Amino acid sequence: MSAEVRKATILVVAETGQHTDALRALIARLQSNALVVGSIELAPVLEFLDPPPELILYDASEFDFNSVEICRRLQSNLRTRFVPVLFFNAPADSAQELAAFDAGAQDYLREPFDEAVTFARLRLHQQLHVQKRQLATLIQTRTKEVSASNTELVKRLRAAAEFKDDETGSHIDRMSRMSQLLARAAGLSEAESELVLLAAPMHDVGKVGIPDRILLKPTPLTPDEWRVMRMHPGIGAGIIGKHDAPLLRIARRIALTHHEKWDGTGYPRGLKGEEIPMVGRIVALADVFDALTSERPFKPAWPIENATAYIREQTGRHFDPRLAGLFLELMPELLKIRAEYPEKPSMLFDLRTRMSETLV
Repeated sequence: MSAEVRKATILVVAETGQHTDALRALIARLQSNALVVGSIELAPVLEFLDPPPELILYDASEFDFNSVEICRRLQSNLRTRFVPVLFFNAPADSAQELAAFDAGAQDYLREPFDEAVTFARLRLHQQLHVQKRQLATLIQTRTKEVSASNTELVKRLRAAAEFKDDETGSHIDRMSRMSQLLARAAGLSEAESELVLLAAPMHDVGKVGIPDRILLKPTPLTPDEWRVMRMHPGIGAGIIGKHDAPLLRIARRIALTHHEKWDGTGYPRGLKGEEIPMVGRIVALADVFDALTSERPFKPAWPIENATAYIREQTGRHFDPRLAGLFLELMPELLKIRAEYPEKPSMLFDLRTRMSETLV
């Protein structure tokens, strides 16, 4: 590919004439390509111009010139919303100039056309635009790195929770994907639903702070033991901490509120109705349903019919009525998730097995 093809483009919206010829020469000095189009041609050119122009120079001498409308149209186009717009051949009208700046113009070059000043301004705006793009790229890269670090942190904390709790890893996979499915159905965006998928495994991380004699007890807990067990949402929220990162923020909400109930009888704070964050209400449904339909050392797996009957019975009591209705409508997809992630030994079970084999 030639160097000419790789040059950035500066788009000039004007009828050809003396000024456009001068602008072509100035743009060539900036090591950019000049593309001159009429205002009627602007829309189709922008649709196919790739990459978008680095600057747009717009002739303000046209009889129907309207800076506000021009800026509005360019800003409504996703490909040009952040491209600097400079008006040239501008009339000596302070009201029009102020309107242009208010509408988002970066510069307003009045007549008479001064090539030296115009070149200096073009070079300045070109440099600023390049710096902005470089900064945006750097921010995007750093954001991805932070997001990856947060995701890895969540995975490590999930592993810690699985090591402590004798539940299967498959339960975590299933309830997380069920939560994501319900989040989508409830109207959360794709990005928010993805965060729910990543954060849901942290819901019981607070169990690392519960003594094994209580957490792994095969018989029913005493009232005093239940009081200790009910501390795990607060412990989990404390472990995750308060952060601005969306993933960790949602993980904390889920850890703290997934045992709250719609009627206010849940724990740890007895929140009621929409006082409970949406993500907590979503994970509560997925967690309970999958726990009921999964085999545990202290109970057999419930039939699907019994579990769905329980969801209906607890609608408006334990569960958000709207979310419960959506959850039941999603049952075919939920069962596909169950089939895709069958039961497998937990990390703790696997470790105990390997330790026993080693000691024999």
